[in-house]
Amino acid sequence: MIVIEIRQPGAPDVLVPAERPVPTPRAGEVLIKVAGAGVNRPDLMQRLGKYPPPPGASDIPGLEVSGTIEAVGADAGAWKVGDRVCALLAGGGYAEYCVAPAPQCLPAPRAVDLAEAGAMPETFFTVWTNVFERGRLKSGEALLVHGGSSGIGTAAIQIACALGARVFATAGSAEKCAACERLGAERAINYRDADFVDAVRQSTGGKGVDVVLDMVGGDYFPRNIEALAVEGRLVQIATLRGGKSEIVLPAIMQRRLTITGSTLRARSVAEKGAIARALLEHVWPLVEAGRVKPIVYRSFALGDAAAAHRLMESGEHIGKILLKSA
Repeated sequence: MIVIEIRQPGAPDVLVPAERPVPTPRAGEVLIKVAGAGVNRPDLMQRLGKYPPPPGASDIPGLEVSGTIEAVGADAGAWKVGDRVCALLAGGGYAEYCVAPAPQCLPAPRAVDLAEAGAMPETFFTVWTNVFERGRLKSGEALLVHGGSSGIGTAAIQIACALGARVFATAGSAEKCAACERLGAERAINYRDADFVDAVRQSTGGKGVDVVLDMVGGDYFPRNIEALAVEGRLVQIATLRGGKSEIVLPAIMQRRLTITGSTLRARSVAEKGAIARALLEHVWPLVEAGRVKPIVYRSFALGDAAAAHRLMESGEHIGKILLKSA
């Protein structure tokens, strides 16, 4: 099979096609003939040598795929050859075939093109576990999503709106803000020319939002604290502007705030399987009804992975970038 290898840490051109044997699924795994593989920012970090795969994971980049099951290992549950699935991986998605733990697979939604379903698992797993499990967002509450035009942002806006929350978002251009509002955000704030704290407090009658989903970090931390309502929850999932910040302890105490966060890749199969079951119960019906969908900005052939990474680094995209196998 053809895979994309990282020849050495560096720029996108270090992503090169290579041939490897088709893997064999072990107990508890399935073999997937890949139709689509999502491109995510952790893939870029891995390419740069800053985010190595966890022990035992494939060195091939790629954290999510969709496709058709070609073989099933022992104890892989009810999955069978021919099933159309999408799956969360710890690595190995940039390939014509990959193995995935059976509990981390979900049926590919009938309402979504099979290849485009490969743009769902990483973002949907991330949004569900952080916004709804750790952040405890409920219907009627208000959510602020930073990076609203990103893959995670576009998923978070849609799912939160569909489940009855008010949603605000930040983005870096008028075009991206308009895209967030088309997906259901009540107000999208261009962070280049407006202060998101003032904007959300104005829009909520001074109360603030109940949950902030942040992938920025750095100097956003104290501003996120300001934007939160009493009993608010800040959920940190990345630190694009730095991993250190000043902690505003009096505000946290006075407004009884909760600061939490998580990473996904290194969590156990059992934990990821539990998230998959929650998605199947709570989110998949919304997808099948057409109320939530992956937003795919552009698709590339598998061999053009370097071009896909260059596009992601440019920041021009809205939603997800996808690699398609032939």
